[in-house]
Amino acid sequence: MTQSGTPELVLANARIVLADGEVSGHVRLQGGRITAIDTGAVPAGAEDLEGDYLLPGLVELHTDHVEGHLAPRPKVRWNPLSAVLAHDGQIAASGITTVFDSLRVWPDKRAVGMDGDAPILLAALNEAKAAGVLRADHLVHLRCEVATDTVVEDTAALLESHKVHLISLMDHTPGQRQFASTEHFRAYYKKKSGISDDELDVIVATRMDYHTRYSRPNREGLVALSHPRGIVLASHDDATPEHVAEAIGDGLAIAEFPTTVEAARLSHEAGIRVLMGAPNLVRGGSHTGNVAAEELARLGLLDILSSDYVPASLLWAPFDLVRRVPSLSLAQAVRMVTKNPAEAAKLTDRGEIALGKRADLVRVAMAGEIPVARAVWREGQRVA
Repeated sequence: MTQSGTPELVLANARIVLADGEVSGHVRLQGGRITAIDTGAVPAGAEDLEGDYLLPGLVELHTDHVEGHLAPRPKVRWNPLSAVLAHDGQIAASGITTVFDSLRVWPDKRAVGMDGDAPILLAALNEAKAAGVLRADHLVHLRCEVATDTVVEDTAALLESHKVHLISLMDHTPGQRQFASTEHFRAYYKKKSGISDDELDVIVATRMDYHTRYSRPNREGLVALSHPRGIVLASHDDATPEHVAEAIGDGLAIAEFPTTVEAARLSHEAGIRVLMGAPNLVRGGSHTGNVAAEELARLGLLDILSSDYVPASLLWAPFDLVRRVPSLSLAQAVRMVTKNPAEAAKLTDRGEIALGKRADLVRVAMAGEIPVARAVWREGQRVA
C-alpha cells in the first residue's frame, strides 16, 4: 500500500500497547513499517493522540459478516461488489486491518441459504482488490462442511482459481459438535431460516445419512488438499477427546469455538490455538448454550478471539476481558486479537507494535467502558 519513499508519520502522546506491556510515548512510521518506538521528547510535527491507546491493527480469522451484506434479508441478494465494500467499511471502522473472510463451501440445496456464495463473493473481493478500494487486508478462509457430497470437489475448484489462506473443517450434523441433540439443531435452524417441520425432517435425515457416508473421506480429502499448499487448517466446534485427537492427527493449528472445557483444554495442551467468539465474551456466554469464552479465559485456555458475526466486538473484547478476568493484563488480552491470530495464520509481519512490523495501528479512545476506534492505519496509510 505504501512505498519506501513516503514521508514519516509520528504518532505521539499515546498509551502504546506492546506485546508484553504498555508504554507512554510515540511511534514512528515510514514505508508502511514501524521504524521506531520512543518515550523521549515528542518530535516537532507529530500527530498528538491526546493520551489515547495505540493498539496493533486487529487480526480477524473467522467472520461470515460479508455474507449478511450479500443476503441482507431472506430471498434478497445485494450487488456483490457493493456488499463487499459495505463489509470492508465496517471491518476497518472496527479497527480490523487484516480480515479472513470466512466463506461457506456447503453444498446443501435443501436448506435455504445454507449452501453459501463463495464463488460470487470471491469474484467481488478480487474485483475490489484490483480496483484498490479495500481499506482492510482481506484474506480467504473457506468454511468447509464435511458432511456434504461435493465439498472436496467444490473446494478444489476454488483453490484452482483463488489464493486461500485458511480452511476450517465443519460438521453441523444433528447430534454432533455444536448441536448435541437433533432437537437443538431443529430449533436453531427453524428459527434462523423459517423452514417447516416437514422440510426439517428431510434435512435432518439427509444430514445424518451424509455424515455417515461422507464426513471422514471428505475430511481426509480436504486435509490432503490443504497441507501441500501451506493452507492453515482449523477444526470447528470440537466437543470430545475424540474430536481433538482427530484434529491432532490431521495437523490442525486452530480449534474454532470448542463447545466444552474438555475439548478446549486438550486442544490447548496439544499446541492447537483455541479460538472463541468475542460476542460470546461480551454477551456473557454462548448464544447456543455451549461453553463461555470467559470461563476458558479464567482457566488459561483462551488464545484467540474472533468477531464472528459482530465486527465491533473484536475491539470491545480485550477491554471487556480485563474487567471480567482481572488476572489478565491489557497486553495479554490484546494479543488475543492481534499477535496470537497473526501467528496462528502464519502472518509474521503484523500483529504487534514492534520494529520492522507492518504499520497496522488503531487509535482507541474510551466512551465509558466501550472502546472506540478513532483512527485506523493500514501499512501507515489512514483507512478509517
